[in-house]
Amino acid sequence: MFKDKRVSIVIPTLNEEENLAIVLDSLNEYIDEIIIVDGHSQDKTVEIAGKKGCKILYDDKGKGSALIKGMNEANGDIVIIMDADCSHIPNELIFLIAGIDAGYDICMGSRFIQGGGSDDMSLIRKIGNGFFVFLVNLFWSMNYSDLCYGYRSFRKDIIKSLKLTEVGFGIETEISIKAAKGGLKIVEVPSYEKK
Repeated sequence: MFKDKRVSIVIPTLNEEENLAIVLDSLNEYIDEIIIVDGHSQDKTVEIAGKKGCKILYDDKGKGSALIKGMNEANGDIVIIMDADCSHIPNELIFLIAGIDAGYDICMGSRFIQGGGSDDMSLIRKIGNGFFVFLVNLFWSMNYSDLCYGYRSFRKDIIKSLKLTEVGFGIETEISIKAAKGGLKIVEVPSYEKK
């Protein structure tokens, strides 16, 4: 199905020894390269990643900076970003890969379309997220359902064109806005966030 495309996955980490082995062991056969971008963890995160054969990079400026570094270093035709805290379901990777394989530039997991959801979102957070998405869609003439979720895939050759600069947790929103403004082909797929 995806044999003609190499798939890289980028996972930012900071003190994730409790979760990282679980995440890495659950990645499927479609993944050709795993890049861990570590923020100088004080636990065994890096040791675990090394034993699992991951490429290890270091960046302690923030999540956005770590993701940018990892995406730029990735060798795959498809690059996926994923959290290390077990909140993203590895079985959904196939949908993120299929979105790129179908011709989209970016495929974004969404908790707010049919089939998506979250075990980790309070009512206040859900309302705040919805209001934020409404405002961004209104101001930038977009039609997203979820801007703050970090389970996404990209065609490797479009990553540099985004000219990403956000060092912190606003990276997902920056990606969404710059992709839409750049006229990239974007699709959302259902994703379920675990607690």
